[in-house]
Amino acid sequence: MGIFRRPREASAAAPPAISEFWEWWAQARPTIEASLAPGPEQSEESDPAVPGEGLSAETMEELSRRVHKIHPGLQWEIGGADDRNPSLTVTGGGDPELRGLTERWARSAPTGSAASGWSFHPSRQADPEMLGQDLILGDHEFDLEYVRLGMRADADRARVHITAYHPDFLFVSEEQQLQVALNVLHWALGEDDVARWVGEITIATEAPIDSLPPSMLSAVVEQISEPFAEPAWLTGEGRTPRGHPARLGARFPLHRQDYPLCDLHVAISVPYANSNPDRLPVEPSSGALRAFEKKLAKLGDRAVLAVRETGDGLRVFHLYADPDSGVISELDQLAAGWPEGKAKVASTNDPGWRALAPYQP
Repeated sequence: MGIFRRPREASAAAPPAISEFWEWWAQARPTIEASLAPGPEQSEESDPAVPGEGLSAETMEELSRRVHKIHPGLQWEIGGADDRNPSLTVTGGGDPELRGLTERWARSAPTGSAASGWSFHPSRQADPEMLGQDLILGDHEFDLEYVRLGMRADADRARVHITAYHPDFLFVSEEQQLQVALNVLHWALGEDDVARWVGEITIATEAPIDSLPPSMLSAVVEQISEPFAEPAWLTGEGRTPRGHPARLGARFPLHRQDYPLCDLHVAISVPYANSNPDRLPVEPSSGALRAFEKKLAKLGDRAVLAVRETGDGLRVFHLYADPDSGVISELDQLAAGWPEGKAKVASTNDPGWRALAPYQP
């Protein structure tokens, strides 16, 4: 049982580079739009322009510089071919450490008339139409109509494990194979749903038995996710460092993508006065702990309760909180009002939710 306290850290407010980006974007947008517009030489019968193809090297370099100033691990994409409105996506490439940063970027974006028809996304969006196109990586062109996915449902872990196949995988590097697979999965589901529901991804050079086209993946994920529409808790038992019985509860599944601003891990250590010989809580302490937890459940998307650990006269509630929402002061007040001893609140920045790893099935 890992009951612990950590020193409080400062708020992870949006970096100044985000506001600087949008100030620059307001000035650069007309030039970008002009670059993306079809030229007079393009007829209706000609192939649609690839989004971003018309951007000058100077504009792409400046856009990259502005995005990387927010964080060097971020990537950007411009979309909106054919008759669709233009879009700009800034993504951490599936890295949970960066998901909160891209969310803050998107929430700072212009809205309404100020957006001038653009949409802004903090992660790659599903785009099933792309599954019927060609994908060019390096000097190889993949016809995505030939992609097949083996899908193995893992109900216990609420995941779909994927085996990706394309006949051209025989002729390209492992890196290109994985790039094809990830692009297909993102277009089929969207980046956030891939992170939520897709488990292991493996590559096959022969079509898996009972494989399906990528367009079927969303239906399989819907079946896997349906039983978890309402929050559920996994429970377990163990031993404290002192050798006494311990009880563990973990919310499952709990997805980083559903609480993108909650970068702060918060541990609230609550002592209880009434216990049995095993030092586990009994009434009236057990009822008081349930009432305390109900208050934590009312914090909305500002904080989410992830894990509770109980033993040796102490219950530790592990939450993830939005550091800029003011919720930490509320948690301090809630802890200060606990009547059965001195409750303590400790927090640390953990945008990747690494502290939850030991509790995942």
